[in-house]
Amino acid sequence: MKNINNILIVDDHKIFREGLEYVVSQMEGFKLVGEASDGKVFLEMIDELDVDIVLMDISMPGIDGIEATVKALEKKPNLKIVALTMFCDEGYLLKMIQAGVYGYVLKESGKNELTTALKAVAEGENYFSHKLLSNILVDLGNSKSFKVPAKHKETKLTVRELEVLNLICQGMTNSEISDKLCLSPRTVEGHKANLISKTGSKNSVSLVMFAMKNKLVE
Repeated sequence: MKNINNILIVDDHKIFREGLEYVVSQMEGFKLVGEASDGKVFLEMIDELDVDIVLMDISMPGIDGIEATVKALEKKPNLKIVALTMFCDEGYLLKMIQAGVYGYVLKESGKNELTTALKAVAEGENYFSHKLLSNILVDLGNSKSFKVPAKHKETKLTVRELEVLNLICQGMTNSEISDKLCLSPRTVEGHKANLISKTGSKNSVSLVMFAMKNKLVE
């Protein structure tokens, strides 16, 4: 993780932006470099600012968070975007997954969870609220728009891979899994890559969906 990660907040509610600004100011290793009230302003700002991570509201007037994410990543593919949402709206979340966001956090989350999410994303990991995932799991499993790979009889996971998978489904980061299982972060990343490959998943979110749908974890 960089010594200082530059944060940009995009949300159409000023009071929420101010609240986030305060929270970010209390976090070690993160610095707020700007804020935007909508997707249009945000897209104009990123050309001029050095930004590492974007906290992106989903539902905004004009250019919403989905469109803004897609266009921003076309400009800057290495930009890490964390989606923020008030509700477990399946349609929005599925589109944000497809758009390529790194994280998914509920607006009701506290400072501790937001800090965990930002640290994980800064290290190149995905982060998604476990509560968010649990609330939408049933709907997502039945959604035609979200392709969860079906279990295949030839999908064979090792005992260690199942251990790693269980911890991923508990919302643990690579670093936390590394400490829990006494493995190096690189080894954990290798197991995660194998899990994604073996299950035909697209990313960590898809992997967790696969695991729960196919009852590989409790």
